[in-house]
Amino acid sequence: MSSAKSGEPDDDFGRIPPLAPGDPQRIGPYLLLGRLGAGGMGRVFLARSGGGRTVAVKVVHEEHTSNAHFRARFRREIDAARRVGERYTAPVLDADPDADRPWVATGYVPGPSLEQVVRRYGPLPADSVHALADGLLRALRDIHAAGIVHRDLKPSNVMLTVEGPRVIDFGIARALQTSVDSLLTSTGMVIGSPGFMSPEQVRGQEAGTASDVFTLGCVLMYAATGLLPFGQGAGNQHAVMYQIVEDEPDLSEVRDEALRALIARCLTKDVAGRAGVDELLADAPRQATANGVWLPAELVAHLARQAARLLDVEASPVRETDAAPAADASASPAPGTPDGATVGLRGKSPSSDPDPSRAPA
Repeated sequence: MSSAKSGEPDDDFGRIPPLAPGDPQRIGPYLLLGRLGAGGMGRVFLARSGGGRTVAVKVVHEEHTSNAHFRARFRREIDAARRVGERYTAPVLDADPDADRPWVATGYVPGPSLEQVVRRYGPLPADSVHALADGLLRALRDIHAAGIVHRDLKPSNVMLTVEGPRVIDFGIARALQTSVDSLLTSTGMVIGSPGFMSPEQVRGQEAGTASDVFTLGCVLMYAATGLLPFGQGAGNQHAVMYQIVEDEPDLSEVRDEALRALIARCLTKDVAGRAGVDELLADAPRQATANGVWLPAELVAHLARQAARLLDVEASPVRETDAAPAADASASPAPGTPDGATVGLRGKSPSSDPDPSRAPA
């Protein structure tokens, strides 16, 4: 596994951007420390609670706030998300669906996303992907047990830690869908990430727990190869969506036979014939994810550096000045995560962004 691309120091990978001019300094009871990202639903900030806990606070974009159906769904989804265990997820800690700009606070996961890792370092080794599959299946089992369907499982919503993967943003996509339903017919816009959608999502049908299993197959394919099973979608997301519904997945680049078989079962097009989470867990070998043994050594070293960096952020005093009101959280979008592919874990160059045309979430 090679170091970062020339001119892009590895120590810069995963740095937390500071607050920008116009950002609020507080949201609810939380003091903001930096920006974590932005997407179709809102902006995400690193924050500190009054008790000193580091959290991630997501503030909803203003265009969704006037939709009463969105607020009602947001409240229900947050209530359900609170019931999900935190072993494989970022737990919901606090929320205010009635605020002028609704927000939700979750536990902060101090690690890079799967998308960041693959784009930076290349595909993961087969053993790591097997362990990833085990952790994600267990996360989906917990999420589904709470009555939630994720609906937007993708590499940027999978965080990697030494203890195992963590799934974020579960349950939120459904609330967002309520807010934009009226736009779908008037603008034809695509909601979600076309490279990581199930056939039923593409058809506009109700997405149940089986939909998450299908998109899990796409995520595992990406983790193992840096590719997607139905094409990369660069500049033609509609072609990818057509292939998801009509074509068989191309799994030829997945060298590990057991992993290829697992992904193929996830990508069964017929919902009734698609394996469930419990069935896949029962058939898959248990892969240890404790103590960092599931990740390559260089990634473990990166996670250690990122943890140390977070401690520095937490220890830094934050001086509150004249803070903008929470409504100003819709100022200029947060910068994206660092780009830059390098030589992969197995000596091959990773692909570029798996689906540059996808809508952010």
